[in-house]
Amino acid sequence: MFAGVGEGTRIRFWHDRWIGDTTLKDIYPELYGCLAVKDACISEVLWIPEGGTIRVWNLTFYRAFEDWELAASYSLLQLIQTRIPQGTRRYTLFWRLKGDVGKPPSSSLSCDPFPMVFYASSLWYSLGYARIGGGFAILLRLIFDKPEDGVRKIVLATNMAETSITINDVVFVVDCGKAKETSYDALNNTPCLLPSWISKAAARQRRGRAGRVQSGECYHLYPRCVYDAFADYQLPELLRTPLQSLCLQIKSLQLGSISEFLSRALQAPEPLSVQNAVEYLKIIGALDENENLTLLGRNLSTLPVEPKLGKMLIFGAIFNCLDPIMTVVAGLSARDPFLMPFDKKDLAESAKAQFAARNYSDHLAVVRAYEGWKDAERTQSGYEYCWRNFLSAQTLKAIDSLRKQFFFLLKDTGLVDQNPENCNRWSHDEHLIRAIICAGLFPGICSVVNKEKSIALKTMEDGQVLLYSNSVNAGVPKIPYPWLVFNEKVKVNSVFLRDSTGVSDSVLLLFGGNISRGGLDGHLKMLGGYLEFFMKPALADTFISLRREVEELIRKKLLDPKHDMQLYNDKLLSTVRLLVSEDQCDGRFVYGRHLPAPSKKATKDMLPGALSKGGVEGNNLKNQLQTLLARAGHEAPTYKTKELKNNQFRSTVIFNGLNFVGKPCTSKKLAEKDAAGEALLWLSGESPSVSTDIDHMSMLLKKSKKKDQRRTSIRGAKWG
Repeated sequence: MFAGVGEGTRIRFWHDRWIGDTTLKDIYPELYGCLAVKDACISEVLWIPEGGTIRVWNLTFYRAFEDWELAASYSLLQLIQTRIPQGTRRYTLFWRLKGDVGKPPSSSLSCDPFPMVFYASSLWYSLGYARIGGGFAILLRLIFDKPEDGVRKIVLATNMAETSITINDVVFVVDCGKAKETSYDALNNTPCLLPSWISKAAARQRRGRAGRVQSGECYHLYPRCVYDAFADYQLPELLRTPLQSLCLQIKSLQLGSISEFLSRALQAPEPLSVQNAVEYLKIIGALDENENLTLLGRNLSTLPVEPKLGKMLIFGAIFNCLDPIMTVVAGLSARDPFLMPFDKKDLAESAKAQFAARNYSDHLAVVRAYEGWKDAERTQSGYEYCWRNFLSAQTLKAIDSLRKQFFFLLKDTGLVDQNPENCNRWSHDEHLIRAIICAGLFPGICSVVNKEKSIALKTMEDGQVLLYSNSVNAGVPKIPYPWLVFNEKVKVNSVFLRDSTGVSDSVLLLFGGNISRGGLDGHLKMLGGYLEFFMKPALADTFISLRREVEELIRKKLLDPKHDMQLYNDKLLSTVRLLVSEDQCDGRFVYGRHLPAPSKKATKDMLPGALSKGGVEGNNLKNQLQTLLARAGHEAPTYKTKELKNNQFRSTVIFNGLNFVGKPCTSKKLAEKDAAGEALLWLSGESPSVSTDIDHMSMLLKKSKKKDQRRTSIRGAKWG
């Protein structure tokens, strides 16, 4: 922000006592500290020449105000207006844009080629944020200001304005009939934020914004037939949000079966939505296989946060890195503290990247931003710190308040004591913090595929997904982690991930979901086989044993919060810290990446059990082929199916430049299964049309190895 005032040097704007007994720099020290030119001068205080024309002050602003600056700036403007001589023109402040007039009014005010008068109320609309809901209090008051004669006030509002506010001087309402509302796609287990038609009740509320205190008119921009098709009321929240927290509370209140209890609701949610919530609670360890609360579930039910955030808090207390984890959870519970002004987006992204420090974590960036703000607050420079780094002081204060609440809640559970140092022994260990974040956000995970010119992210349910543009991981050329854990995904036009952190294979194996052995030595599976890891058998045994000990440690601590882990489990904690800190970023538990190529016998063993013994059996041949190709480092196969004249189908499976044609079948599904079986027979050498002297599985792996030298292969995930 730069204010250039007047032409002469008679009165110094900030330093002289021209507006009272105190200088302006003493009245508004923070605003004075933000100005680039602090010694601006004015020729005279609203001096009126003999001709009667008032001298004009031209103030030029190079950037928009931050929320914390608006109150002081607005107060300064009102104070200056008190110096207007009596009996003269009322509007004497002229505001002019420096540079291109094509910029939006939210960044500055344009008046070209001649100065234009802007009244005080109109001025602060343009200099404030385009979105003022939930913002600084001074902004919320502006929409209620009555404009001067000849000025039209236009308020652009979301559906927040339907019931929450009444603006007395609004006489016209224009209703587009649409709203962006949160819904829940139970089939894909994905929250959605999509435009949809409003309800009849919402249309009546919008119409009621005019005519409250005086006559008004409403214009609905849709025909009567569309209105007649509207639902009477908005869909209940129970039917358009995930149900994890609700299901956890039902079990904590001992209300019986979750599905039976919710089926008695006036508008019961879909059974699939309930099933998704129950499965999620089982995956994170809050419910056992019989849908009974576990020790972890009982502790989670006492915390007024989402189950995943509560799990993160509990693990942060157990593993003695509570302070940064409380910041992460508070940051996910509040608004994003990083501001992204439209006209300063590049500078704001650069400021956020400094906090990320190339650690590929939005959560760690919030931790560093908060810690820097706390340091600045101790020297009374918190506002300056926020202005310099494009941070919201209001949000950081909210995070600070939430942290205090979390600490007292955890103290009530007995997991922490009065001395914060006892639960922050490893708060400096960023690798351990990353692991705790993974423990809380799992199963919100996507695989990372680094290509030559881009990065592909894939989840189990959605396939390819994208990151929000404000993520620190969105603009990087490469992410050196095989996985990203994320806080939430939202379907807009595509599926977008919010708040992500890169994690390694070892972190995922120790702090992700339950792991089980596969059909081979050194083969570990997670999430029912969607995640697969291949390593040396001894290392796999180590992970299983260590994981079992970590789970037992957590159980003991939850059962007896006074259990001294430093006394009895210090070696185990040190081993865990060492393993997650020395792990390579790139996934290493996949053949063809870091381990030597397997022997001929091992390649034979990689085939599904039925094929290694000869023949094609089972109902999941397509999955078997896809898993086999993923292990070998190849892309997933594609299928082309044609309908024949005799109402039968023939399918061709294609991968790695190879084509395999199946036999005619009575359905498309069976045809694709048969084609996959032909490909598996060829790979096993059991096909009668090929020579048994050729090891096709070894050929496939060798091609994958050459391909991996040119670009990074996919991770060991079934959705690859």
